[in-house]
Amino acid sequence: MAMRLSGLMSGMDTESVIQQIVEAKRVKVTKAKNEQTRLEWKQEAWKGLNTKLKNLQSKLNDLRFTGGYGKKATKVSDSSLVSVLTSGDAPKSVQSMEVHRLAKTAYMTGGKVSMKEGVTGEINAETRMQFLMDFSDGKSKSITLEKNDGSSQTIELTESTTISDVLNQLKDAGLNASFDANQKRFYISAKETGDAGNFKFTGDTGALKALGMNIGKEIVDDTTNEIEEGGATLVRGQDASITLNGAEYTSTTNVFEINGLTITALGKTQPGQSVTLTTDQDTDGIYDMLKDFFKAYNEVINEMDKLYGADSAKGYEPLSDEEKANMSESEIEKYENKIKDSLLRRDGNLSKISSAMKKIMLEGVKVDGQQMYLSNFGIETLSYFNAADGERNAYHINGDSEDNNTAAFEDKLKKWITEDPDTVTSFFSQLTMNLYTEMDKQSKAIEGYRSFGSFYDDKKMKSDYDGYKSKIKDLEKKLADYEDKWYAKFAKMETAMAKMQKSTNALAGLLGGA
Repeated sequence: MAMRLSGLMSGMDTESVIQQIVEAKRVKVTKAKNEQTRLEWKQEAWKGLNTKLKNLQSKLNDLRFTGGYGKKATKVSDSSLVSVLTSGDAPKSVQSMEVHRLAKTAYMTGGKVSMKEGVTGEINAETRMQFLMDFSDGKSKSITLEKNDGSSQTIELTESTTISDVLNQLKDAGLNASFDANQKRFYISAKETGDAGNFKFTGDTGALKALGMNIGKEIVDDTTNEIEEGGATLVRGQDASITLNGAEYTSTTNVFEINGLTITALGKTQPGQSVTLTTDQDTDGIYDMLKDFFKAYNEVINEMDKLYGADSAKGYEPLSDEEKANMSESEIEKYENKIKDSLLRRDGNLSKISSAMKKIMLEGVKVDGQQMYLSNFGIETLSYFNAADGERNAYHINGDSEDNNTAAFEDKLKKWITEDPDTVTSFFSQLTMNLYTEMDKQSKAIEGYRSFGSFYDDKKMKSDYDGYKSKIKDLEKKLADYEDKWYAKFAKMETAMAKMQKSTNALAGLLGGA
């Protein structure tokens, strides 16, 4: 960097003079930075729009295949007893169902555990068996867990075995087990519902009593059977049982998968009582699916129209740090949004995509040799004077109760779905397939310009943005060199003037001395 003097000899404002001289080159740097900022904002605008276009395209997956229109629903006469999920494979039907039993999980609530006679203290997970049962014969005790699947496990109990050790062995055997120190009871249950999870304990009678695992009461299918005097209450696990159209079904859970229906039993029917299941075309489901599609389509097409037809921001340039320092946050945001909103104004790529999508929607498709259009189903755009600015290509469904513009009109779409679902399926699956195919075409990868699935030239924009980095760096170096050049020139001038002044002073001294 050249030496920078301040104009002491010349009396000039060297800094100001040089800054005026180099202003033209500084403008080039500023212009390049502004162009880079605009490109960055344009990338952000396209990224946001690209995401919405891809989301719309993903919605077409359920619509472009006829299987997406096979929605059915099942009405249940008593929803407190039965709930049903319906697949498209379920046949239209009216069925009668009774719920005889609900599935249960085997569960044991142990009897209260206490210290053996003559021993005091609090019982907890670390309490050893020597304080709970008699080992005076010098032998260990054992209890055996017998499970309904035929497996068994023996638990050896020595004087040093703790309650925690017993719990761990029960868990290793595939049960849920805990000990409540406040209640002084074991709580043991199967991990799954159904009869297969049933279990019981056998073995040393004294050990069972000491641990509160000797059965005193067994509950089977909501009835209580007294087995013998003892401490524990056992709720036996059981399979759920229903009758559907006279055929009996059992399940280890309360859920039954039968002929396209997922039936969940919630409560038992009373003797002589039945629940009616009515399966039919899900008119509302298909209607809502199409309505959701048009909502998504309208949001995207409206945004594209607004971006394309945005007001010009001519004369607006990105703010410098100095300019921002003199503005409030809201003022900065308002100013920058003016530029951001205009970045895709009259954008050729945006127009190409938007026009292609609109064309597909306007063309309609043939159904059984007859050309049909969205208007046949009561789906149209509003008139030029009724539509809001930027929303003239949005579609509205006649009779849609949530649309103030068309709520009063006849709901043709719902009528078509109810009376002729095959035509609805054929028309909309073809239309959405055409739209999907066109959008797929518009987002094809282009080497050096576009990534797969991108609706804009993301690769080229990134390359251009990186190019600005190099360009700005080069321009800034040239600016610095240019400044240094002029500072060097003025430094030479100041040095020369200093020498001249020194010579003048010397001459004046000589003359004065004469």
